[in-house]
Amino acid sequence: MTYILAIDQGTTSTRSIIFDENMNIVTTDQVEFEQHFPKSGWVEHNPNDLWETTLKTCQTVMNVLGQNMNKIEAVGITNQRETVIVWDKNTGQPIYNAIVWQDRRTADVCEKMRLAGNEKIITDRTGLLLDPYFSSTKLKWILDNIEGARKRAENGELLFGTVDCFLIWKLTNGEIHATDATNAARTMLYDIHKGRWSKTICDLLEIPIKMLPEVKDCAANFGKTHTNLFKRRIPICGVAGDQQAATIGQACFKPGMMKSTYGTGCFALLNTGETPVTSKNKLLTTIAYQFDGKPTYALEGSIFIAGAVVQWLRDGLKIINEASETQELSEKADNEQNVIIVPAFVGLGAPYWNAECRGAVFGLTRNTGAPEMAKAALESVGFQTRDLLESMSADWQISGVSPTLRVDGGMCTSDWTMQFLSDIINAPVDRPEIIETTALGVAWLAGMHIGVYPNLDEFASKWTKEKEFKPSMDEESRNSKYLAWKRAVKSTLEV
Repeated sequence: MTYILAIDQGTTSTRSIIFDENMNIVTTDQVEFEQHFPKSGWVEHNPNDLWETTLKTCQTVMNVLGQNMNKIEAVGITNQRETVIVWDKNTGQPIYNAIVWQDRRTADVCEKMRLAGNEKIITDRTGLLLDPYFSSTKLKWILDNIEGARKRAENGELLFGTVDCFLIWKLTNGEIHATDATNAARTMLYDIHKGRWSKTICDLLEIPIKMLPEVKDCAANFGKTHTNLFKRRIPICGVAGDQQAATIGQACFKPGMMKSTYGTGCFALLNTGETPVTSKNKLLTTIAYQFDGKPTYALEGSIFIAGAVVQWLRDGLKIINEASETQELSEKADNEQNVIIVPAFVGLGAPYWNAECRGAVFGLTRNTGAPEMAKAALESVGFQTRDLLESMSADWQISGVSPTLRVDGGMCTSDWTMQFLSDIINAPVDRPEIIETTALGVAWLAGMHIGVYPNLDEFASKWTKEKEFKPSMDEESRNSKYLAWKRAVKSTLEV
């Protein structure tokens, strides 16, 4: 039996999963780590926490295999994408905490760049909007605010990377400084049309290009793990940002296919094929995956808060102890109440892109309690997804394409949430047999690269759904609910 190790380094936890030669999950381990919120709108991680939880979960799943751990033939890595880490080239030690994709501290930098007329060149080259969500302004902030950082970077003493890049560096003991095209495409420094770092944008942000990693295909040679870690050197052969990895794991390889992943945030990707599509509705143009130097493009809509709204119910309001309790509570909610939560805790993503607005709750009554709040939290995910899908439909249409949405991530295990999603978007929602599609995506990349797993077409043919949710809500209710949501968002944006 041959095995593949998939590392899934996420926003709130790190997971390691072992897949067998038939792409079945053998064992998994997951460890949460501390979130740091130094100021309002700031979100940070300790990079050493990311590394240590990665190492711990890898060792745990390997130990389950026992002697068979020697049959792990390759490693795949998927990761939270836009999060920024800067570290010392010689010691491997970070010079500051990782600034997380959710962090909004550079909103003023983005606004100054916008007023200076820089937005068009950035969107034209990167496919992204000028927003603090992306890596480049976070990197600029570190260089501007950490004493001596800019000079050290100019001297070639510091390296920049997204989380995948940092983990590759640590796993290879500093031998490899590289990322893949999907992660590079999220930095707001990478020209997705020319397939290289943009010197123009780097100069604009005063970022030394020598800090940046080599960019490779998603399935490629990213070095080997150091002997000191796992007693043998295991090749790292698959890398993709978490949402692109989920797109791969969902086998969305044909133009028009869509997936939506529900983790901390929610991210919907629509495969547009070999041609990048420029959005007129504030969606992102990005790279879905890249093989043999040829990118396949996608439209992406990013929702900052999805599963995180359930964490807020648990950790902030303390009305639940476990995420699974939300379904039972929602079923008990008073249907005569129309409570709406707009979870703009760190601003709103697509299609609004407002970094400054904050969360709000509408429709509270004297009888509002935990059931109504839980229901409103879950419904907010459906409403935000509909916002994304309507924008995608307006940007790009192709005849004969099924509107079915493939879903994955932790929240999709909730039947109640998925049924509401199907109802509010008025389209079928398919949940796959393997919901760990993010990890599956990079496991397949790594396994395919070494010849253990099937090629793209055969992999796609093996995709199977566990359950299909079909819309059952009447049109009047659907329209009424969605209009109420739009009014709530409008009010939130105006505060």
